[in-house]
Amino acid sequence: MTFKPTSYKLMNCADGRIFEDSGWTLADPQSKTPSLVRAVYEKKEFGIRTDLDGFYKFADWLPIKKTLSHSCAPVTYKSKGLADLLKLDNLYITFSGYNPEIGAFMHTCSFKETEAYSVCARLPEDEDRVLVVASAGNTARAFAKVCSDNGIRLLLSIPEDNIHALWFDKPLNDCVRIIAAPKGSDYFDAIALGDKVCTSEMFLAEGGAKNIARRDGMGTTILSAVEKIGRIPDAYFQAIGSGTGTIAVWENNLRLIADGRFGTHKMRLYPSQNAPFTIMYDSWKASSRELLPLTPEDARHQAAVIKAKVLSNRKPPYSLAGGVFDALTDAGGDIYMISNDEIDFWKEKFLNLEGVDIYSAAAVAVASLDKAVRDGSVKKDEIIMLNITGGGEKLAKSHKQVVYALPNLVLDPSMPAGEVIAKVEKLF
Repeated sequence: MTFKPTSYKLMNCADGRIFEDSGWTLADPQSKTPSLVRAVYEKKEFGIRTDLDGFYKFADWLPIKKTLSHSCAPVTYKSKGLADLLKLDNLYITFSGYNPEIGAFMHTCSFKETEAYSVCARLPEDEDRVLVVASAGNTARAFAKVCSDNGIRLLLSIPEDNIHALWFDKPLNDCVRIIAAPKGSDYFDAIALGDKVCTSEMFLAEGGAKNIARRDGMGTTILSAVEKIGRIPDAYFQAIGSGTGTIAVWENNLRLIADGRFGTHKMRLYPSQNAPFTIMYDSWKASSRELLPLTPEDARHQAAVIKAKVLSNRKPPYSLAGGVFDALTDAGGDIYMISNDEIDFWKEKFLNLEGVDIYSAAAVAVASLDKAVRDGSVKKDEIIMLNITGGGEKLAKSHKQVVYALPNLVLDPSMPAGEVIAKVEKLF
């Protein structure tokens, strides 16, 4: 079957201007202020594509030109164990990871697969540039798997300290290459390295939160929940590094309201960060649209201390129009701060109560739900969505052989762009 590309236009979140997507538009060229752009889909009703497999059952609200092989969708189920402990009547867990018992088969064990299968399917068929993705770990693993499986050229830029996150069930295809910022670097250093590479016409910046395909891919988590529950939840919990996932579910919430069949309310948003890396928590609590100052030295130290390493983005899409600040202001909610000790506690609790191991970032979300129950932010009879953004790694590794990828190059982010490009181009 030939896939018909999804029909949509773009909207500037700052001023509402509607315009055409040139193919890989990441921002409105006419915008006077920093702003995300949002996809406005021709199909206004939420529906499941029964003719498409896996993740692509949500294709009507994905800005894609094709479908790719081996995708899986998030799985939503009603919790019993955790719900009983927290005394919640309607707790729904949206699980993105590996747990065959509930039908979850994301082999990288992370909801970052939803980003990768959407972004890579947005690429034009005739695109010959190399896609560049910067990541602190899980995103790199997801993009590497999707590109390797589908023969898409990819350059990953990661902090060398996070190389342990690049594990797979088989060696990567040669179309995937990896560069790393040296030990002691953080996610922002990896971004800076990738940005230098993208000054070459040989490479194409993926775009991060600015890429509508990344956000709408992540937004399939709420679509999974609504498919299961039959209505928009009242409250939403997720750990955040960039906050892109929280922006994404807010945007799909607005689309669901426009549909009208699943409720007309905005679910309150409760993102959470791992202390001491709490730049968005600190800024939100200060009622500041602008991010509070954070020096590179402090950011690297905080990133080294936290257990949920993937939650260490020091330049998140918080302040710009359509970003985290606007999402929380519009929908209501709050940001929580979770300690390393709380992560350890809730990882063990979740495993015992729900039967599968989860990542530290997911445990941050569980801990924040516990805090919200304790402080009265959520009521026992409300419909609550808990986004478990990654889990099942121990289970997955017990089911298969595991191989680890190594960087092809380790490069200092302070190196001149010309030198970086000269070295990286030789990889392809």
